[in-house]
Amino acid sequence: MSRKTSHTRGRARRTAATPAGGASAFTPDSLSVSPRHLEIGGEWVASFAITGYPREVHAGWLQPLLSYPGRVDVSLHIEPIDPVTAANRLKRQLSKLESGRRHSNEKGRLLDPMVEAATEDAYDLSARVARGEGKLYRFGLYLTVHATSEPDLAEHVAAVRSLAASLLMNAQPTTYRSLQGWVSTLPLALDLIGMRRTFDTSALAAAFPFTSPDLPPADPTSVTAPDGVLYGFNIGSQGLVHWNRFAADNYNSVVLGRSGAGKSYLAKLEALRSLYRGIEVAIIDPEDEYRRLCEAIGGTYIRLGDPAVRINPFDLPIATRPDGRRTAPKDALTRRVLFLHTVIGVLLGMELSAHQRAVLDRAFLTTYKNAGITSDPRTWGRQAPLLADLSATLTGTSDPVAADLASRLHPFVDGASSAMFAGPTTTRPEGHLTVFSLRDLPDELRAIGTLLTLDTIWRRVSNPAIRRPRLITVEEAWLLMQDPAGARFLHRMAKAARKHWAGLTIATQDAGDVLGTELGKAIIANAATQILLRQATQAIDEIVTTFNLSDGEKQFLVSADKGQGLLSTGTQRVAFQALASPQENALITTDPAELAAYAESGVEADDSAFVDLDGIDTEATFDDDTDRHIDVDPAA
Repeated sequence: MSRKTSHTRGRARRTAATPAGGASAFTPDSLSVSPRHLEIGGEWVASFAITGYPREVHAGWLQPLLSYPGRVDVSLHIEPIDPVTAANRLKRQLSKLESGRRHSNEKGRLLDPMVEAATEDAYDLSARVARGEGKLYRFGLYLTVHATSEPDLAEHVAAVRSLAASLLMNAQPTTYRSLQGWVSTLPLALDLIGMRRTFDTSALAAAFPFTSPDLPPADPTSVTAPDGVLYGFNIGSQGLVHWNRFAADNYNSVVLGRSGAGKSYLAKLEALRSLYRGIEVAIIDPEDEYRRLCEAIGGTYIRLGDPAVRINPFDLPIATRPDGRRTAPKDALTRRVLFLHTVIGVLLGMELSAHQRAVLDRAFLTTYKNAGITSDPRTWGRQAPLLADLSATLTGTSDPVAADLASRLHPFVDGASSAMFAGPTTTRPEGHLTVFSLRDLPDELRAIGTLLTLDTIWRRVSNPAIRRPRLITVEEAWLLMQDPAGARFLHRMAKAARKHWAGLTIATQDAGDVLGTELGKAIIANAATQILLRQATQAIDEIVTTFNLSDGEKQFLVSADKGQGLLSTGTQRVAFQALASPQENALITTDPAELAAYAESGVEADDSAFVDLDGIDTEATFDDDTDRHIDVDPAA
């Protein structure tokens, strides 16, 4: 008789009828019961009961079972013991142990070390229970191993039993009770095996809840528990890494990684999955990497450097409310003048002296006055002046410092770099996703382009008429961090973003430009979410010092594969691998080999990956207090 025939005869086959309703999704097509395993549909499972435990346990002593690379179900059954019953049982157990010791002593036999240890533990446990320092529980631990075939099951069973033996646990198969063993590991609170061991409170606390390298989950009892964004899978436990930035102390994030480490890939993946949750996203893209993603989901794509795209830094921060009224902060003109100092400093690439700032301050107010805009809020709805008007004001001043500043501004007024400032602002960011591309800007204008787009985004973020969670992603932030004035603006934005329900994402490959300045370190300190991808050996020492990494974490970051990194959320750190679906990968990949494969197949990377965001509420509004704002009459 063949082995297959004999095996079939030796098991009872039970086929469950498919119930009506939604429960059919959880019911296997068939259930075959064998002495030591089950065949459930197309899956093979074997169950074990833990009968032997180590004498002493520590916090997280079951964690290796959770980190096993295969699928293993770990089930704990806990039953409290009544104090009176516990005291009587301990008394009887102590009587048995003492009686055995005296009998051995009377017969002249050597003492059994195991009995001596058990007696000491029983006395200690009895004393703690009598003092009220703990209680007793009946504890059952069962394991179920899953596999796709019988040979694979045998291999996993051997590995799990070896793992249990290394933890000083004895895993016995539930022979002839394989069905009861499997049911005991299901989330049904049924213990059909009944192989229990008495645990006290401290030992039980070390086993439950499990400690693992995963991030702590959200409170499942809260109706407002955040669901978070899926970043990938946990390298240590093979679990999924979810994190909700909007549940942290602040919503900022910093992503540091060398070129090719997957920094932009992760930023795009987070942006796309944030859009699924109804979060509005604005991105500053220096290399045109977000175009396919933006077009696929119907976002707004603004290409700076195009002659038709202009941003006027003199525009006052005026917001339009849902009822059509236009409002602005009471100190809108003063704030704009202060911001213009930053604009000129970044534009000229220099730190302004006190005399230059004084000259510019007078010139700004004069330029606004010539355009009919004064400290009277009723005039703020008029057409804002241009950079050319400021240059004309400086030129008409007899002060040599003003003349020098006017000459320095000439390339941006009448020269080759004047296109972006040659007229009023042409576009305003709107919609669930806005991408500002800086690829067509000359290198000399990228810093000022980043600053002006950040200011444009900030106008929408700080608009009290539309309150909703937002993410602002700044790719290659080192472009702005190189300029002191730009770094200060980014620092102020990082500190104020939380008050407007916004999170700032700083992604850069030049960690030295961020960590080399006090402002850069302050920006990192204001980021509750910190992601470190693969680092260059030349920069790893500074990363280790700033983020207080261990030697193991240092070696991991130096040797990490593409997309692997550390996610730090304050007291928690987890090593993860970024994970994207094929549709998401088609939208966000910039790998030349993958793009070439799409081209050869005759299918564009985003042809079959259109994301429907019609269900997202992109215009959630609320009425904010108006005492902090004033109405602006555009006809004044």
